[in-house]
Amino acid sequence: MAALQFQLQHNDSQSKARAGKIITDHGEISTPIFMPVGTVGSVKAVTQQQLADDVKAQIILGNTYHLYLRPGLEVLEAAGGLHKFMNWQKPILTDSGGYQVFSLTGTRKLTEEGAIFQSHIDGSKHLFSPEKVIDIQRIIGGDIIMAFDECPPGGSEYDYAKISMELTHRWLDRCFNRFNTTDNKYGYTQNLFPIVQGGTHHELRKISCEYVSSMGATGNAIGGLSVGEPTEKMYEICEFCCNNLPVNRPRYLMGVGTPWNILECIALGVDMFDCVMPTRNGRNAMLFTSNGVINIDNKKWEKDFSAIDEGIVCEISNYYSKAYLRHLIKSKEILGLQIASIHNLAFYLDIVTKARKHISDGDFVQWKNEMSVRWQQRL
Repeated sequence: MAALQFQLQHNDSQSKARAGKIITDHGEISTPIFMPVGTVGSVKAVTQQQLADDVKAQIILGNTYHLYLRPGLEVLEAAGGLHKFMNWQKPILTDSGGYQVFSLTGTRKLTEEGAIFQSHIDGSKHLFSPEKVIDIQRIIGGDIIMAFDECPPGGSEYDYAKISMELTHRWLDRCFNRFNTTDNKYGYTQNLFPIVQGGTHHELRKISCEYVSSMGATGNAIGGLSVGEPTEKMYEICEFCCNNLPVNRPRYLMGVGTPWNILECIALGVDMFDCVMPTRNGRNAMLFTSNGVINIDNKKWEKDFSAIDEGIVCEISNYYSKAYLRHLIKSKEILGLQIASIHNLAFYLDIVTKARKHISDGDFVQWKNEMSVRWQQRL
């Protein structure tokens, strides 16, 4: 079994967008790619068959914090890892749980050793150290696993962001030390991605990009964005990081974002994305479509018997009408949540598929600009 490989296939002549291929032991991933979030080993309201057939997902996410608490490591190890437990044989990326731990303001304590936190389930106390987070992710068995970092709040002052970044770097050393002295339990290769931090401060981001790049990892992540800073600042820092990370490694922007955010960040050089927005918004009646954003709860859709979205290749989106989906949502039928979630995820995967084609065709920027305006319309 081999470590992750990244092959660059096309570079856009008018932007920094690129199309490529990531090769893992559980399969290939065409980039740019969007990764549905399956926090607890399940993408909410969507079956694994639907993820593969309707959404056309190539890789999904699991979360270390949540899987560690439930079902727990004993169950996951007995199952043979998350792939077998959830019967998903394509690639999986696991977030280290850093964001979840640090969002538990008031119930966690940060030390050099790691983070002490209380479970949101039963209040029990736990310690996540860099070593423990690697050990947990070895048991979960993701193809791509993330280093343990501190994610500072958006708009953090320079001094706080610097202290946080330096702690993240010390933890990164410990993560790689543990990773390099342990093995995957299930016979395939795992890949550890470090995370760039540094808030919205260019000087710190440059230091962090250089430190992360020195690890020689098979891919790198950009963290600490879309956490409260203005959108234009997010783009600015994202571009800066892409300019200072290796060209021959995939770049993963964590937790971003809207369809138009994704298009802009593809143009800046990002290869991989994840976000809970498509499923969370879908469960709350917001649909992203080829013609704009729909609140399917609105009365205007009550007698609209046209398909949810004929502009994407998804049987579910073409099969059901807006009026029927509105009826299901108003009736609080579980099927409505399922249809909305599948549609939004399929729309996001359609975005990156089309982006890839337009990068290859050489007209990505023109298409991006047109779509960004169209998709933001409120219908």
